[in-house]
Amino acid sequence: MQFRTILTSIGVLAALCHFPPAAAATTKPSPTDDVIVRMSEAFGKNNAKLLSELLPRAQGHVLTPWAAYWELRARLERASADEVTAFFKRYAGTYQEDRLRNDWLLLLGQRRDWSRYVLEAPNFRMNDDREVRCYTLAMEHSLTGVDMATEVKAQWLAQREADDGCLLAARLHHASGKLSDAVVWRKVRLALQARRNSAAHRALDIVAAQQGATLTELIARPERFLLQRTPGNTALTQELVLLALIQLANSDADRAAQLLQEHWQTQLSIEQLGWAWGSIGMQAAQQLSTRALPYFVQGSASAMNDEQLAWRARAALRQLNWREVHTAVQAMSEAQASQAIWVYWRARAMHTLASSEADKTQALQLWQSIASVRGFYEMLALEALGLAIAPPPQPEALTDSEKAAARNNPGLQRALAAIALGLRTEGVREWNYHTNLHAPGGMNDRELYAAADLACQHEVWDRCINTSERTRTFIDLAQRFPMPHRQAVLERSRAIGLDPAYVYGLIRQESRFITDARSGVGASGLMQVMPKTAKWTAQKIGMTGFKPQLLNDRDINIAIGTGYLKLVLDDFAGSMPLAAAAYNAGPSRPRNWRGQAGAPVLEAAIWAENVPFAETRDYVKKVLANTTIYAAMISGQTQSLKTRLGSIGPRTTSAPAPDTDLP
Repeated sequence: MQFRTILTSIGVLAALCHFPPAAAATTKPSPTDDVIVRMSEAFGKNNAKLLSELLPRAQGHVLTPWAAYWELRARLERASADEVTAFFKRYAGTYQEDRLRNDWLLLLGQRRDWSRYVLEAPNFRMNDDREVRCYTLAMEHSLTGVDMATEVKAQWLAQREADDGCLLAARLHHASGKLSDAVVWRKVRLALQARRNSAAHRALDIVAAQQGATLTELIARPERFLLQRTPGNTALTQELVLLALIQLANSDADRAAQLLQEHWQTQLSIEQLGWAWGSIGMQAAQQLSTRALPYFVQGSASAMNDEQLAWRARAALRQLNWREVHTAVQAMSEAQASQAIWVYWRARAMHTLASSEADKTQALQLWQSIASVRGFYEMLALEALGLAIAPPPQPEALTDSEKAAARNNPGLQRALAAIALGLRTEGVREWNYHTNLHAPGGMNDRELYAAADLACQHEVWDRCINTSERTRTFIDLAQRFPMPHRQAVLERSRAIGLDPAYVYGLIRQESRFITDARSGVGASGLMQVMPKTAKWTAQKIGMTGFKPQLLNDRDINIAIGTGYLKLVLDDFAGSMPLAAAAYNAGPSRPRNWRGQAGAPVLEAAIWAENVPFAETRDYVKKVLANTTIYAAMISGQTQSLKTRLGSIGPRTTSAPAPDTDLP
């Protein structure tokens, strides 16, 4: 069935991302707007004196709760408990109340002020700060001796940084015999594998405080440590050797493998060997080395952690070794194995290896469990089942009362007002808080749908998309994939021979259609173009008079961004996955990721899953999934993500020479 027919049948074609113009905020401009902006700037500079001076002038503004929060937060360390309690009462139910409670609990935890902490912790609604949760676990153990080791283990191992709260909870539970040495050593391994040396040192201090200097030595010179260390089977020696192997693998996986085989293969336990080979294999896999899978298979999959197993599966995919793909996914934790990515690849492995109809049926059932238009692998699962990528049924239209409830929500009003004043960070945080279930009353799917509609009407596209994406029982595809600036994008794209769906798919991922978006590295505008790249592209496309400050002009940004994307796409012979990777990570990296001469030609989904950079790997998949949806919406025809992905292999000698001038 044609996509247009489906859309018409559910009555949404006319609504494809055409929202009527609306004001940028829910309130009219206020004479105290400037005071709020000045207070925001003062808070950024930690100017507590100016904040206290300005606060009386901010009274009565819709953003007064923010002004009060900034003023008290700037002096929280010297504020009295009574002042904090008064703030909680005055702004009860607001995001600012819970935000300050989060800050206050962190401060009380650092002070080990459990008498006050125990009174305030139950009132913390967000409950999304791991360090606060760890302080709570530490507090409960300190005051009651209750065994919270299972959760402490989960929280601490998941915490990448060397924070005080989880370290305290782990230390207290270890001292009371509730947390084993093995868990602490696992934390040291994970920290070193993630190159978090400070976290490794602080964890090691729990079980082997006297070995701090040794850890410093093996981090600095792991190869020398491994060559000079006398083989032995003491638990301490084994763990230190494993740490040195992890550290060496971070810089030279092949050398780590050689030393492990020559000196330590018989000295480590099966569990330690599994971890060592997992670390070595992971680093080799991230270098796209053909030796990665042979390294992995020398260790037991059951002894490897989830990150290692993910790379074991990726290395197996790159070698088209479906049995090893299945082995790796089977060994993952339940939480990781249930993710759409691994459900999809496990089903692929089972279907490929199937020796009976029952095996194939099981694979089909796995695909059916994730098949939808919600994401990259969900869409590939649809195609694996032979189903079209088509919109789900349109949800029942919002009622006037549902729209009014969203429009009159004070938290959403504050969020829109903050965004309208240019306080996007505050606005986004406020919006997210009041559309999450931990907010007072929470939000069900219909309320989320109404909130997303409100954001769309006010052209706050990032909140429109993100809020709409969180409905679980239904999907409004047009709401999730809006098409603002439609005429400008379509005309410019078609004028230079670029698929407008690809442009929309990229913009949706880059900026969520925020025209003045600016990244931490300086990329600007809808298409998030770097100034240096913009200057180079302007020259290439013949744009005269270009200056970097023009990048936030919508039409100039679209012209520069589409011009650069077209140059990159042509350089990669029309491969959308390669061009998307190049747009995100620079052209030279995807060229290297294609592999050396003789490397296998891979379906692009496998190639994308093996991209070494997590950000770029996620980016490529999302851009291509977005593009497929937008192509269907623009053309009115059912689309194939798998066809759009194509295949990727090493550059052939007959291929045009790459444009090495591309920035």
